[in-house]
Amino acid sequence: MAATAVLAGPGLWVSSCARNLRAELMGPNPIADSLNPETWNILYHASFAPSGHNSQPWFVEIINENEWIIGSDERRWLPRIDPTNREVMLSLGAFIENLAQAAAVLGFHADVQVIARDCFDSRIARVMLTRALPVDIPLDRLTQRRTVKTHLLPRELKTADVSAFSEEVPGHLYYFPRGSSHSDHMAAEAMANFEHQFKNEGAVQETADWTRLSDKDARKFRDGLTTEGMEITGIAGWFVRNFMDRQDVMGANFRQKGIEKTIKQAGEGAGWLVITSDGKSVEALVECGRCFQRMALLARDKMIGLHPMTQTLEEKAGQKNIRANHGPGTLPQFMIRVGYLDKYPDPVSLRRPVDWFLKSSGAIS
Repeated sequence: MAATAVLAGPGLWVSSCARNLRAELMGPNPIADSLNPETWNILYHASFAPSGHNSQPWFVEIINENEWIIGSDERRWLPRIDPTNREVMLSLGAFIENLAQAAAVLGFHADVQVIARDCFDSRIARVMLTRALPVDIPLDRLTQRRTVKTHLLPRELKTADVSAFSEEVPGHLYYFPRGSSHSDHMAAEAMANFEHQFKNEGAVQETADWTRLSDKDARKFRDGLTTEGMEITGIAGWFVRNFMDRQDVMGANFRQKGIEKTIKQAGEGAGWLVITSDGKSVEALVECGRCFQRMALLARDKMIGLHPMTQTLEEKAGQKNIRANHGPGTLPQFMIRVGYLDKYPDPVSLRRPVDWFLKSSGAIS
């Protein structure tokens, strides 16, 4: 079928492969009737935070214009790969950081109080907004941030760039350059645990449930793993979007291609960054997610790609091996493959409109 499409002529490929679905779907969005423009603008920019499988596990309850509750949507948890909701809390931390930075640009200080008792609570944090002098931060940092999985260059990170990242993650960021024994160990663990996870039927089913291969599903859900988000582009991307479905994600061929791609990716880049937390509490995990996001928002300006490879911290064997290779009490929460880029790709992952994650809307019960 792919060969037939190629023979059909270049016009087909211009219309089918040259595309920007995110730009099409996330152009000017209508402001929800229940929100003032400033509130909508803050939440719109908060929604560009990263999350596992792009599940976007947040909701927002507007108590009044100055008091909001940030919540965890149970329907968007990943119980197979994230049974403790550790990654959900990290994702909510990134969302809160985006919210705080967007609020600062618009002339508000966001005071955040974590109110959850454990990682399975519905209400996670209370945000109180007060007027303040606007902060000069380019908002497109939030909308242009993206995960980059391929074409990471092998040259070592500059000391100045590592220092700039460290300032956003004080006392909890470690860089292991390419070729170091620790970097090699993390690459090996990433490959081994990715392969182990792709042999786990439950984990693969969960991945399939969050895969949006067709444009129809991408438009309907505005979340999950699209072909562009998985960096399946060009002819391969066109073929997958038009001729494959979720059942194919469960198939042996798709799994094997995923394993092969991960092995190739793990060998690229300038090494690994590790971010640790002070503990396992909700507050510690949310803060860790905020620190990660502050660092990630600097990456594009430095032409540095970041690719969190989480499988090692999701699988029991990987957790055991990582603990054995770190000091007592060290709690890694992010393992990130890192490297410079010759060209920074545009963001592609989809986001739900603001009114889809408001608790008062029909989307949240």
